[in-house]
Amino acid sequence: MADQKFTTSGIEIKTVYGPDGAELPGEFPYTRGIQPDMYRGKLWTMRQYAGFSTAEESNKRYHYLLSQGTMGLSVAFDLPTQIGYDSDHPLAEGEVGKVGVAIDSLRDMEILFDGIRLQDITTSMTINATAGTLLAMYIALAKKQGADLKQISGTIQNDILKEYAARGTYIYPPAPSMRLITDIFEYCSKEVPKWNTISISGYHIREAGSTAVQELAFTLANGKAYLKAAMSKGLAIDVFAKRLSFFFNCHNNFFEEIAKFRAARRMWAHITKELGATDPSAQKLRFHTQTGGSTLTAQQPLNNIVRVSNQALAAVLGGTQSLHTNGYDEALSLPTEAAAKIALRTQQIIAFESGVTDTVDPLAGSYFVEALTDELEKAAWAYIEKIDAMGGAVKAIEQDYIQQEIASSAYRYQTEIEKGERIIVGVNKYTEAEQVATDVFRVDDSIRTQQIAKLKQLKEERDNALVAEALAELKAAAQGNNNVMSFVLKAVENYVTLGEIADVFREVFGEY
Repeated sequence: MADQKFTTSGIEIKTVYGPDGAELPGEFPYTRGIQPDMYRGKLWTMRQYAGFSTAEESNKRYHYLLSQGTMGLSVAFDLPTQIGYDSDHPLAEGEVGKVGVAIDSLRDMEILFDGIRLQDITTSMTINATAGTLLAMYIALAKKQGADLKQISGTIQNDILKEYAARGTYIYPPAPSMRLITDIFEYCSKEVPKWNTISISGYHIREAGSTAVQELAFTLANGKAYLKAAMSKGLAIDVFAKRLSFFFNCHNNFFEEIAKFRAARRMWAHITKELGATDPSAQKLRFHTQTGGSTLTAQQPLNNIVRVSNQALAAVLGGTQSLHTNGYDEALSLPTEAAAKIALRTQQIIAFESGVTDTVDPLAGSYFVEALTDELEKAAWAYIEKIDAMGGAVKAIEQDYIQQEIASSAYRYQTEIEKGERIIVGVNKYTEAEQVATDVFRVDDSIRTQQIAKLKQLKEERDNALVAEALAELKAAAQGNNNVMSFVLKAVENYVTLGEIADVFREVFGEY
């Protein structure tokens, strides 16, 4: 039979192993995976994060990645785009196109996806404070391409709570920020039902220095806060919870990471059920994984290929739905094309050569993995109970509790490295004198001049009467209780810039 799997010795591999009556994959509480056949039915999405310089340059990288077998795109935006400034704003100087692509208007979005049909791919956008605006640009472009909006799929990160706790690209205070997020939930449930409206992110919590337990606890506590915010707006949990996804980190401790993913599914199933979710699709934790950026070393960078391989394998054994593997040179610069290709090949080798995809949850029943899953869950629940007692994640962030817990873990980790209690190969053991790396990826500062010229031309060519009208309507919607998303969409379709939209919200909501 076509769906049979065998070892290289010809031994048949069953879809799932375990004693009679044991928990099965695809059954509540989904510890073993959210689908009964997991990767035997469908591999994870191999998604490579990319974006730099101008929309033209990023578009070339996207075409390259798609030609190499990437299944979905993942867009990195530059810092001004993330915090609501156009490229010509004084605060954007020195940052345009550096850590991602500069997107000032729908015109840039049109260039970014030139020659790529949005209905044929899935796109993930790492964007938070300005998520609604970038999503509106994506929808506007899909409409221009003639796409069926009911079919376009992808994800916006849209997780502002972890920005206050760990990452810092927030603009507005927590309450109006939560309103913008729930407006997106509500709008997409009707207009773009296949879109994942939030990717609740533990990745940046971990990058800021948290432990695996803290990443698990704080991410799920934030998820719980989003569920409650949406329900308080009258949204049905069985509808909108199906479109929530998560974004986790995968660090070096192989078995702890696998156990973390298994515990996360089980805990989320119980959280959603307690809040009233009865549809299995609303109880399942779907997640994207990225290998640990902060684990990569500038010293002996080729060692990072091994680190990334270990982390990617742990993510797959933990049951991820989507995976990004970091480039080995990312401790030095944005990844070069060669490093991006090796990162993608790492996933393809795991998928097609390792045999780990032939059976579901192959480490289930391991005394160690099962015990570790239970221990991580128990420790994470203790944190969540403490956060609940404070009044939930928003209150815990406002009281600086989550930030302080992460900071103390980060300090402890760094101290262990400096004392040699924690070995990092090539950093504090097996070191060697090295040449300064010269073959690194650099983004030129002239990018800003190009973007400013494009903005000037755009403002001369667009219908500025329609721009003024769209901005006035957006301001009125923000001041009232109307869902702002349709007003943002009208604005971007009239080539209102990202900065102009953010400025309207700054005026109404204030800055945090």
